[in-house]
Amino acid sequence: MSNNQMINILTIVLGIMISILVVLCIVFLMLKLNSKKGNKDKTNKNNDKKNNTKKATPTQQSYTKESIFKFMEFDKINDNMIVQKDGKRFLMAIECQGINYDLMSGLEKNSVEQGFLQFLNTLRYPIQIYVQTRTVNLTSSINTYKDRMSEISKQYANKQMEYNQKLKSGQYSERDLEMEKFEIARQRNLYEYGVDIVSNTEKMSLNRNILSKHYYIIIPYYPEDLANSDFDKEEISGLAFSELYTKAQAIISSLSVCGINSKVLDSMELAELLYVAYNRDESEIFNLRKALNAGFEDLYSTAPDVLDKRMKELDLKAEEEAIIKANEVVINVMEENEKQRRAKRKEAELDRLIDQMAMALIEENKRAIGEDVAQQAIEKIENEEKTKEEGGEEDVKETKAKTKARRRATV
Repeated sequence: MSNNQMINILTIVLGIMISILVVLCIVFLMLKLNSKKGNKDKTNKNNDKKNNTKKATPTQQSYTKESIFKFMEFDKINDNMIVQKDGKRFLMAIECQGINYDLMSGLEKNSVEQGFLQFLNTLRYPIQIYVQTRTVNLTSSINTYKDRMSEISKQYANKQMEYNQKLKSGQYSERDLEMEKFEIARQRNLYEYGVDIVSNTEKMSLNRNILSKHYYIIIPYYPEDLANSDFDKEEISGLAFSELYTKAQAIISSLSVCGINSKVLDSMELAELLYVAYNRDESEIFNLRKALNAGFEDLYSTAPDVLDKRMKELDLKAEEEAIIKANEVVINVMEENEKQRRAKRKEAELDRLIDQMAMALIEENKRAIGEDVAQQAIEKIENEEKTKEEGGEEDVKETKAKTKARRRATV
């Protein structure tokens, strides 16, 4: 190979390398220009977002009544029915009592299964089974127990006062008084038992882990199934109620074969069902009845005067303490009178015992004393006893006459 050929080859290779370098420089410049444009676009977008957020902050989203009802998926509760989609769908709920299938015998399980098969075979329309888990709320039970306890305490106080009056009058036999004592003891035991129940129930209410399951069957009704569509809303609601109620009664009768007791929920129970479904956490602390009694749906609320409330509380407290004090004083007085009566009885019995012993001694010593003298002594002792008894009766008559005279004078 000559020198000229080598030079030509080298010049060609050099030209190729120069052209490759030029192409690479052009590609590099293009990439750099594109990266600068991307950064500019990003900065512009970030500035636009900041401007948009600044503009959006002062405007607040407004929630209307229609949007809330759309979220809740029902319009209203009317005639023990849930109305949906502006009267295009009606729902009625049946609450079913649960049964413990595992504790049943083989025959009982077989009868339940046959009854449930019969229930499924009788269905000619769609249903929905809904299970709701709730925490057991014992507030209403505690309030019921407390009301009953106040009644029992009043009855116990009245019985105690009645017994004290009977004991003071002295016109009743010991058997009647024993019966009254037995009744007072029964009332006291009932009161103490009620106090224990209230305290134990209040302790149980502090445990939030006690859960109960409620079972429901939901029956739908669609007015579109009507052949004639010339009815107004009230007529459609009446037809829906009659149709759903007929279906509900058929389901209740077929479930009774399985040993399941069930009932149709009224409007208040339906509201409670929906309230628990939409407010899982709040319903454990603040139930529906408390919310309704709180008056949140009212336009305004007025509270009674603080002094009036204090006066009522003081009156109630004074009445309770007066009853307790009256009972205590009457019991103390009756105990003192009872002690006095016992002392008098002992004194009377002592006198009689002395007289009997004296007559017995005279009888034993008849021969030494003489029969005539002994007989006269015995008669004298008997006459003294008679005069004491007659004197006591006269004293009683005098006291009765004095009391009658005082009553007449007061009249």
